Amino acid sequence: MANIAIIMGSVYGAAEYLADTIDKELKKAGHTTTYNASPLVTDIHDVDASLIITSTTGQGDLPSNIEDFYFAAQDKRPSHAGKPFGVICLGDSSYESFCGAGEKLEELFYELQGRAPIPMLKIDACETLDPDSIALPWLQNWLTQI
Repeated sequence: MANIAIIMGSVYGAAEYLADTIDKELKKAGHTTTYNASPLVTDIHDVDASLIITSTTGQGDLPSNIEDFYFAAQDKRPSHAGKPFGVICLGDSSYESFCGAGEKLEELFYELQGRAPIPMLKIDACETLDPDSIALPWLQNWLTQI
């Protein structure tokens, strides 16, 4: 089983709710997790994989609770060399910057030399009110790839 860091960014609580659900699913499957409401760069040290779950705010901006993580990781450049990561982003496709925060975090993890075994999952609030129904099957696929 894997030790997985959950990096969560949420504005109104939907991404946090989804991260809580995924944390429970991972633990139920026998994985260990590192999960903080305000993630730290140290959360991705000594893990086998990282899973980013975030919403987008403003014009593709990061939620405030994940900004410190993002800027510290850009500054400190902790190696994620070869380790798998995944990104689930919640957004609204009526905005030009749909899932912009997820794209920024995906780019960051590529810069940290991580690898994404499957593409980022973008969940559109205009199409679904139940992110779990889309995210949990994606999670199962991601787990088989790490």
